[in-house]
Amino acid sequence: MAKKSRTKAREAAPVADGEVGPKQPCPCGSGKRYKACHGAPGGGDVFVARPFEGLPGECDIVALRELVPAGTAPLTVKGAEDRTVQLCTLLPGASPAMSRESGQVWIGLQVQHAFGDPSRDLAAVLELALAAEEPGVIGLTTPPGPGARLQDLVTNDTLDVTVHDGFDFWLADVEEREELADAMAQANEGATPTSRLTSVEAAYWTDVGTKEHLRWVMPEPEDALLDALSRLHASGADVIVPDARLVGMFRAHGLLAPVWDLPLGTGAEALEEPAAAFKAALDEALADTTPLTSEERSTKSGLANRQVTIR
Repeated sequence: MAKKSRTKAREAAPVADGEVGPKQPCPCGSGKRYKACHGAPGGGDVFVARPFEGLPGECDIVALRELVPAGTAPLTVKGAEDRTVQLCTLLPGASPAMSRESGQVWIGLQVQHAFGDPSRDLAAVLELALAAEEPGVIGLTTPPGPGARLQDLVTNDTLDVTVHDGFDFWLADVEEREELADAMAQANEGATPTSRLTSVEAAYWTDVGTKEHLRWVMPEPEDALLDALSRLHASGADVIVPDARLVGMFRAHGLLAPVWDLPLGTGAEALEEPAAAFKAALDEALADTTPLTSEERSTKSGLANRQVTIR
């Protein structure tokens, strides 16, 4: 009885910020409880809450992995500076990596596996693709184990993101196109129009047909960011453009991304100046260390619980 009570008490105990409780969903996205997935003995590589921290363009990498249909960014890799390496949102068949006929190496962010540390997964397939003697798909079906992470291999100072209208980039370096044409056409059908704003970092406009959204991945610690957003929301200063509405946020890879609903017909260009102005107001709110008012505290609680589903 005592042992059972201790187990229940242990599972009910609060967890520290960044930790995952045993009965909570596993952050890897498997749908299992943490204690039955990465929290179980032998349950995969150690879960890393903020796997892309320290990489150039961390917020953009999260956006490319979670919400951008078709995008690419070149990487410079230590010891392989003469190779063309491209970070991609999605590769044919959701492949982890490809060694191309052209000699290029592509690695995919939107994949079907989840082994606890996406940065380690990416580094593992990158090393395999660079070492491949023949062109082809590089898979990852088991946890890669200890080894380099992407932060150990990439030497970029910045991340130069290109958002594509579709997946035509799959054919950019090949002459024989028929093999990928059907897969590309199918992928293009699901690619919603998306643009990256140029006036601020990691903010993406998208049109999902019935609505337009602004989804903005931000690097600040969650509690400080929620305080700042609550100050702006309570004062009505978070309306990016007329009739826009901050509807909530999603959490991904240790970062928070506020989401705005936009009036149909807004487009990306109309957001550039308002987004820059909002960023200036947000920076000012982040620097404000005065206690939140009761209204702001109530707003913060509401914002924290408005979880948005990514489409």
